[in-house]
Amino acid sequence: MLTTLNTAYTDTRAADLAWTLGREPLPALATLDLELSGSKLQLRLLGASHQVLLEEARGSCSETVACIPGSSTPLPLGVAKRMGDWEYEFAARVETLSRGSFAGRAQELLALVADHPNGLAGVFPGSPHAFTAMLAQRHQGQMHWRTWHAYPQDGQLVATRTRVGVRVTAPA
Repeated sequence: MLTTLNTAYTDTRAADLAWTLGREPLPALATLDLELSGSKLQLRLLGASHQVLLEEARGSCSETVACIPGSSTPLPLGVAKRMGDWEYEFAARVETLSRGSFAGRAQELLALVADHPNGLAGVFPGSPHAFTAMLAQRHQGQMHWRTWHAYPQDGQLVATRTRVGVRVTAPA
């Protein structure tokens, strides 16, 4: 699903993004509710930020990547955590692209997400390459999602990927 976000562009630099787990739902500009093999997933666009809410019988998980006033947790390159019966893995990278490469990559990503049944993308008014996009899937009993946060003024694209699933224990 592709939507135009009716807001000013507020998260203005990739370096301002922070990551948190367990936040309450924040006000969203657009949402996509999914049910994938019994798991409820809500993809939420918060301007140039995102929040994912996951609910399963075993529990829930909330991931937020946003400019969070007072946050002391910058966007990490990687996180691996145990959360009850779950394993949570998060990775992020910032790509700096030339103007032409940025425009092409932005078009590719928006086309990929816009037509995907588990995709949500929001474009900011005034710049076709200022967007936040999210794509989710369930694979081998685990939830996966990827996100992209575009900062065309700096030629930066922040890409994240997350995996949440039941902890696999080795047989004794």
